[in-house]
Amino acid sequence: MEIALQRQGQSKQYSEDKQEFSRCSKINGKTKATKLSSKDETKKLTAPKRKRKCEDDLLTDDLEDEEMLTLIKSKSRRIAKRMDNDVEPNSRKCHQCLKKDSIYFVPCTKCPKIYCMRCLDKWYPDISVEEIAASCPFCRKNCNCNVCLCSRGMIKTSNRDITDYEKAQYLRYMINLLIPFLKQICHEQSQEEKIEANIQGTSSFEIEIPQSLCGDDERVYCDHCATSIVDLHRSCPNCSYELCLSCCQEIRDGSIKPRPELKFQYVNRGYDYMHGGVPLPVYCDLETSEGHIKSSSVWNAKSNGSISCAPRELGGCGSSVMELKRILRRWWVSDLEAKARSTLEKCEIEFTTLQQKAVSSYTCMRKEAIREGINDNDIEKLIFQNHWGNGEPIIVRDVLKQGTGLSWEPMVMWRALCENMDSNISSKMSEVKAIDCLANCEVEIDTRTFFKGYIEGRTYRNLWPEMLKLKDWPPSDKFEDLLPRHCDEFLRSLPFQEYTDPRAGILNVAVKLPAHVIKPDMGPKTYIAYGIKEELGRGDSVTKLHCDMSDAVNILTHTAEVMITEEQHFIISKLKEAHKAQDEREQYAHEMIADRLNGRPFKDYKKHIENMKVLEPEDMGMRPIEINRKISPNDVPEGVTSATGNESVETGGALWDIFRREDSEKLQTYLRKHSKEFRHTFCSPVEQVVHPIHDQCFYLTLEHKKKLKEEFGIEPWTFEQKLGEAVFIPAGCPHQVRNLKSCTKVAVDFVSPENIHECLRLTNEFRQLPKNHRAREDKLEIKKMIVYAVDQVVKDLNALLKCS
Repeated sequence: MEIALQRQGQSKQYSEDKQEFSRCSKINGKTKATKLSSKDETKKLTAPKRKRKCEDDLLTDDLEDEEMLTLIKSKSRRIAKRMDNDVEPNSRKCHQCLKKDSIYFVPCTKCPKIYCMRCLDKWYPDISVEEIAASCPFCRKNCNCNVCLCSRGMIKTSNRDITDYEKAQYLRYMINLLIPFLKQICHEQSQEEKIEANIQGTSSFEIEIPQSLCGDDERVYCDHCATSIVDLHRSCPNCSYELCLSCCQEIRDGSIKPRPELKFQYVNRGYDYMHGGVPLPVYCDLETSEGHIKSSSVWNAKSNGSISCAPRELGGCGSSVMELKRILRRWWVSDLEAKARSTLEKCEIEFTTLQQKAVSSYTCMRKEAIREGINDNDIEKLIFQNHWGNGEPIIVRDVLKQGTGLSWEPMVMWRALCENMDSNISSKMSEVKAIDCLANCEVEIDTRTFFKGYIEGRTYRNLWPEMLKLKDWPPSDKFEDLLPRHCDEFLRSLPFQEYTDPRAGILNVAVKLPAHVIKPDMGPKTYIAYGIKEELGRGDSVTKLHCDMSDAVNILTHTAEVMITEEQHFIISKLKEAHKAQDEREQYAHEMIADRLNGRPFKDYKKHIENMKVLEPEDMGMRPIEINRKISPNDVPEGVTSATGNESVETGGALWDIFRREDSEKLQTYLRKHSKEFRHTFCSPVEQVVHPIHDQCFYLTLEHKKKLKEEFGIEPWTFEQKLGEAVFIPAGCPHQVRNLKSCTKVAVDFVSPENIHECLRLTNEFRQLPKNHRAREDKLEIKKMIVYAVDQVVKDLNALLKCS
């Protein structure tokens, strides 16, 4: 009772103090801040909050030019005494910068902390002084001072708890989708066991399969196709060359393909060439991969199905017969399938009991979820699953509102990094390796200089916008350690956490791997890049067309708009003309060579070249012309809302194009047909295509998207991603992104049970790529995920049924 009265008294005192501050702060209808003094009993108030500064230097203390408002006498000595006694040990120090030199502070009415106006203007420009006084950044749990940025566990990352009934529903749903793929894995292993039994002249139940020496911290890959090996495989007893079951079957079918090394050299023809000028002379021939493909030796199986080790040219010894080996316990996978089916049948029988026990608590939980504004309720999940199961991308708005409001400004993230790194690593992080989007090459740049360009923009010496991007910075394997608060904030903001939570998502197949198994890098990953509204055609800040190895969700956490001057608009338009002329010259030159090889006439080519003009830098001094290019609503597919059709509508930060899985083949055909019209490294034309999507060297401009629709009748889902929006990209959907503003995006990969078949298809595509292709490695290890996920789901379901 005494405690309750004491709390009541404290609450009353704080309420009175808050009312007094609120009354004082509203004089003349302007925002004010409190000046604290240990000697005086008065408070001095300042003018309204100043416009935010982008520079790194702190705001000046010189306020002579600012309006000085009325001195307000304190209601009583109690307020000043409370502030003297209850503030933090370093009395009257700003919680953000820990300095005393500022004369204007804002005290919090909820806690003893105070913030100086310099820090509020610099680090919290979107929160008014009244809001700070009512609840300071520390109380809001979005304080970005150096100490708080290093704190862990301040943000609760899980949005809601689920009942046993819900959990059983999810697990039953997942195991129903996974069992067919586990059955397929069992069938592949069973077929290989039968072949081995035929080789040994006995039954498959009597054969002995030795276990390979493989530690828990090791990954086993096929030496021919680089696919992850789950259990059964063939191994050479002489040289330890290992072969997956898919390659074994291809050898027996005679369909095994060589995996040559891809060697292609893009030549730097100089700065002028990248901007439409004359190329530097090239004194050596380009080396294409055709000259480096190793001759594929004959690699066939024997009549009984046995396979000899790969020829020496392919990395084997070519002599010994490969033996069948296993990684897991004998019969473990086949037993798991039987156990899964049995558990599913048992679940169907006892599910009613779980349902009856959960009715009352489940109803209360749903009402509570609605009161708290939780987005991922049952109805929304059904809608999500309906569209997701059809392979459609999904946009979820305002996901950052689920968080605490922690700042995602690059400089805030940079400060957090510096605080969480030791001095040696911190010195290395003073420079970053960014991608120059024009040359598609890495460049080293001072970190502060990069972030300054993020806000203000950068240009080359001819005023063409310079687009730089950082990918996976800081590295995703260190994201949680180096940015703990931002990691928690991101996880809290994730929608549909049953799928997306990388720690405990109940429908995320990737989290089912046991602790002793090496896990793939699923993120979170940060992508920080420049961007401008106008499509340049060359050097745009883009993520080129590609397919992710799994499902992904991408959240736009911060944007900064860079303005282009009229002079720069004019220069850009003239350089675009130079680029177009260069494209036409090289395209006609390519056609001339093709005509000569095919015996076709090309008599008009010389005349066409003579009529084309090459723009020189001195030709760019004409009167500026403003260019304001927009995507019209007619260019957007039906069912997708365009934010560019109305000037009053806020424009997005990134333009997305996501293609249907079914259109992948037609899209690849178009890209192969028009490959010479695209440019890649050093702005050189694309000379060789291995896989148009996995090569990641194409970006379809507005012009190419129109041609694609005209020639093949396909078009992507096109939309602008706005600040705070989460974009869900299903596995297997080719997609590309262009930044319309400087953007900070954070993404995480996940594996939904609905898209397992696409992950398997992509894995099979990757294994067909050349040996050193960037996309070839099986980083996901989807078959291993399937096996362990079924095992974990069976354990969880049995535990639930036992408790019921």
